[in-house]
Amino acid sequence: MKTTSIQSMKSILALLAVSLTALLVLPLVNLADAATGEKEYVKLRNEIWNLFFRMTTAAFVVGAVVSGTIIWLVWRFRESHPKNKAPTKWETGEAAH
Repeated sequence: MKTTSIQSMKSILALLAVSLTALLVLPLVNLADAATGEKEYVKLRNEIWNLFFRMTTAAFVVGAVVSGTIIWLVWRFRESHPKNKAPTKWETGEAAH
């Protein structure tokens, strides 16, 4: 059961990394490609706002993932959780070296 949760966490992190890379790299490639045309003029103001909104979206996604992870950690490792009822080996003194 632990391997499936580790595998799912790895796949979620991989998906997040690919998504963030796409959000960050593709607008820069489009901006560089648009600036190469001889008679094509790039409206830099529009491009800058486009990049700003994409970066804002990426920041909100990362913030939501981090907030969700923190909420899950607090909920999972709270003191009243059934798996945390029994004292640990450090609390009972069995872990003394």
